[in-house]
Amino acid sequence: MSEILDELMAFGVVPVVVLNRAEDAKPLAEALVKGGLKCAEVTFRTAAAAESIKIMTENFPEMLVGAGTVLSTEQVDQAVNAGAKFIVSPGFDPEVVDYCLEKKIPVLPGVVTPSEVAQGYKRGLKILKFFPAEQAGGLAMIKAMAAPYTTLKFMPTGGINADNMKNYLEFNKIAACGGSWMVKGSLIDEGNFEKIEELTREAVSLVKKIRG
Repeated sequence: MSEILDELMAFGVVPVVVLNRAEDAKPLAEALVKGGLKCAEVTFRTAAAAESIKIMTENFPEMLVGAGTVLSTEQVDQAVNAGAKFIVSPGFDPEVVDYCLEKKIPVLPGVVTPSEVAQGYKRGLKILKFFPAEQAGGLAMIKAMAAPYTTLKFMPTGGINADNMKNYLEFNKIAACGGSWMVKGSLIDEGNFEKIEELTREAVSLVKKIRG
């Protein structure tokens, strides 16, 4: 589990992907890989999620593909069976978190309050998703909540983009930033994978500039 979390931190940015059509999964994954980012969080907001994860992991085994917006243990099973290596949820659902921990599946539950952070800490989690980041107080809120929990890191998601990512990544309690600006639904629907590759390359370059 710790190896996968280390990989996420090394990437610094995790593309949050919404796919309406499974046939878009392969060209999207190719664009991410060519752009230098072998990572993706495919959200379970659409019926195409599980099949998309399967396509990505089978065609690009070097990619670290996870499932996002996971709301139930049934979805955890669907995601893992499709090839997902980690689970991300928008909120802190104890049933989902404990199920993942029992099965030794890396899980990043969403938190937005100190009480939720405490629940994650109690369970030995190392990285928590902070969502919705910008709407819930942004970096200032993360700094305030991180202070008592010195071993925890956060993955802010929600409102993160190329303009504000630098502020987050400069804080040592940020594991990575989740964002969808480089994989916008409109670009995917248009089949504009060249633009996605370009934006991905820019994001990777920005992470390297910030973290060295």
